[in-house]
Amino acid sequence: MRGISQAIAVELDSSVRQRLVRTVTSAKSQVRQVLRARIVLAAADGKANGAIARELRVSANTVRKWRGRFATAGLQGLKDAARSGRPRFYGPEVRVAIVAAATSMPPSPDSTWSHRTIAEQVAGTVFAAISPSQVGRVLADLDLKPHRVRGWLTRHDTPDFWQRAADVCGLYRNPPDGAVVLSIDEKTAIAARSRRHPSQAPRPGQPARQEFEYCRHGTASIGAALDVTSGEILTETISRNNATTFTAFLDQLEAVIAPDKEIHVVLDNGSSHTAKHTKAWLAAHPRWHVHWTPPHASWLNQVELFFSALARRVLRHGDFHSRDDLIDKMDTYVIRHNETAKPYRWTYDGTPLKAT
Repeated sequence: MRGISQAIAVELDSSVRQRLVRTVTSAKSQVRQVLRARIVLAAADGKANGAIARELRVSANTVRKWRGRFATAGLQGLKDAARSGRPRFYGPEVRVAIVAAATSMPPSPDSTWSHRTIAEQVAGTVFAAISPSQVGRVLADLDLKPHRVRGWLTRHDTPDFWQRAADVCGLYRNPPDGAVVLSIDEKTAIAARSRRHPSQAPRPGQPARQEFEYCRHGTASIGAALDVTSGEILTETISRNNATTFTAFLDQLEAVIAPDKEIHVVLDNGSSHTAKHTKAWLAAHPRWHVHWTPPHASWLNQVELFFSALARRVLRHGDFHSRDDLIDKMDTYVIRHNETAKPYRWTYDGTPLKAT
């Protein structure tokens, strides 16, 4: 007849008991951790293994196991033991081949890797058959995503980059007394599109709905001059975006601005702005003072803020049954904008932005 073994005594100090009680009462605790904590708390209260097993509806062996592990290793004994797991089927040379493929350019004409093409590359490199899904698991483990491409711009440091930025921002923040400050640019290839079916207005719980299919009715381009001090905008529909068209627009501005006013204008480095024809026009009109934005920094041109508002308010979800309809709606928006125009509140001072 087998003898009855004596249950291992369990003693708890106040801090350990509090941690076990928190585990039991926390809604975030795992079920298995709650069970183990209850077993230890019951054992510390002097209950027998059988009574604990009946109370928690587990086997006596389960109670004996966690009671013994706690008595031997304390709270660490209530954690899952480390498991060896299945040994790796693929050796390090296969993983290296996967990484080598994913971090190199794919064979022509492909421009990006897929899990399948990487598996084929590995099979031809180390002669080990591997599935695309296994390639995906290896890449996920390394946080390597060759299918994702993020654009970036190689910066060519311009010696006067920050001087230009500070000059433009200084003009916005402290415009010269009695001078006209203009921000000029073009918005080109604005599509006139009409939806094949009528849009649906929003309803409670459902956003507005717009048909995906559309008909094209051509494009329109505009030149725009923003008066920085008042916020008013002057636009003109243009047929071509070249130096001749641009200087013709400047001629119109020259005619409507009082002859005793100095004119300061912010321009980006677009081809129509830097062409010889434009530079000759500016040289022939000495009251025009140009402030050039740095290369790849056309966002410093304030008229871009107006273009952004025009796109959000009119163009992005607009429905235009003809090119003339598109132009008419843009003109209407400009007229209404000028009725309540206010200058943009410019806070950037042209110094290097802090990295976040």
